[in-house]
Amino acid sequence: MEGALLAAAALRVNGHRPLLMDLEAVHDDDHVIALYRERGLWGGIAKSNFAGLRFRSPVYRTLRELALSYFEHYYNLRGERTLRNYSVPVNLAPLDRCHWMTAEEDVWCVPERLIAAKHSPLFPHKVALALPRLDRRSFEAGLHGRVKH
Repeated sequence: MEGALLAAAALRVNGHRPLLMDLEAVHDDDHVIALYRERGLWGGIAKSNFAGLRFRSPVYRTLRELALSYFEHYYNLRGERTLRNYSVPVNLAPLDRCHWMTAEEDVWCVPERLIAAKHSPLFPHKVALALPRLDRRSFEAGLHGRVKH
């Protein structure tokens, strides 16, 4: 969340709307992406300990395409592919009243807005039931550079 907020603030300062998208998972944490558009195509900026869940160049025609680009890299520590849903873009400009760009304390107005946003499934539930686990090599590659707490 913090990385996406920082990216949304930086994008806003550089002339973009402050947009976020929530990626919902099962048996895993959600992931939040700062969205931007260039030449009518979507890109995303995020921070993650998993290498494949970070930056995306603006080459995606739809938000679904962008969300699907995270699918292969979105897995939990059991190797289960966990990404299921994505949200509509959430514009943070109406939340300026809670000072999301400058507050020193938590800005719960942002995650509350993300949770309330309309989410769409990436694929039918039946497909999710048959997903294979991630292979060991891909699993380890995604953890490259991971910060352990």
